[in-house]
Amino acid sequence: MEPSYIALHRSGELVRRAEAAVAALERCVLCPRSCGVNRIEDTRGYCRTGRLAGVASHDLHFGEESPISGSRGSGTIFFTHCNLSCAFCQNREVSHIHEFPEAEGHPVTARELAGMMLSLARRGAHNINLVSPSHVVPQILEALVIACEEGLNLPLVYNSGGYDAQETLRLLDGVVDIYMPDAKFWSSDAAKAYADAQDYPQRAREAIAEMHRQVDDLVVNDDGIAERGLLVRHLVLPEGLAGTKDWMVFLARLSLNTYVNVMAQYRTCGPAAKRRELARSPTGAEIAQAKRMAREAGLSRLDQREAELAKFLIDGLLGGA
Repeated sequence: MEPSYIALHRSGELVRRAEAAVAALERCVLCPRSCGVNRIEDTRGYCRTGRLAGVASHDLHFGEESPISGSRGSGTIFFTHCNLSCAFCQNREVSHIHEFPEAEGHPVTARELAGMMLSLARRGAHNINLVSPSHVVPQILEALVIACEEGLNLPLVYNSGGYDAQETLRLLDGVVDIYMPDAKFWSSDAAKAYADAQDYPQRAREAIAEMHRQVDDLVVNDDGIAERGLLVRHLVLPEGLAGTKDWMVFLARLSLNTYVNVMAQYRTCGPAAKRRELARSPTGAEIAQAKRMAREAGLSRLDQREAELAKFLIDGLLGGA
């Protein structure tokens, strides 16, 4: 299956999208924060990113969901900074790089970013996996034009926290092959308390619905590798703070074939350690309940790698004494 962006490039539309996105940096409302700052002049808003995207690392990654990592790895590019402030972020040295003087990461030009994409393709990556891209969509589109002209021919994965603006997603219609958003919080109160984004639930629901409209359900090839579609991640939080049942019902209403990773990997880190309700990992019973909620909602396409991890945790915590 040919990546979507190639047809857009042939028509000249990819260049037009990139130009429109870069122009939008002059008064940035690319994400729901709508800071309105002039990033072309390198003014910084909530995401602390100016005209150039920042990259912390790029490499083959084998720890993603089974259809994304496959056997050769996902060509992952970790962008610095983020438009969310999750108290439990496990990549804080990347998302809040300004807090860590020794952390790696630097601004890159469009050509340098394109070079990273092409390098990962030459190394055999199944896809180009853009991690925390919501605040750097214009820079990604600029780089993609260059990479496409130089032969890039891999599916593009948009791996976001789910806090995405509708207008920005529409710029990506026909560009992104695989959307991989988080579905973090159902409650506005939890979103405000734990990510400084009270409108996260509504914005994420709108974004996930738009992503599904663009790419539909996840399609995998005969080797089990994702080619196109939606994959949603939901991190199970202690005390039911993520609103798992409501999210599973929402995703099932979107499509019973929605591919979902019900994630059991939460651990206390960063500012979460100071919050009593976040100061522990979910129990085996909580993880099992989250899986059950997904199935009861009618969802059956659950990522097997997480299912195996969940079974290991449940067996260890509940059944093995």
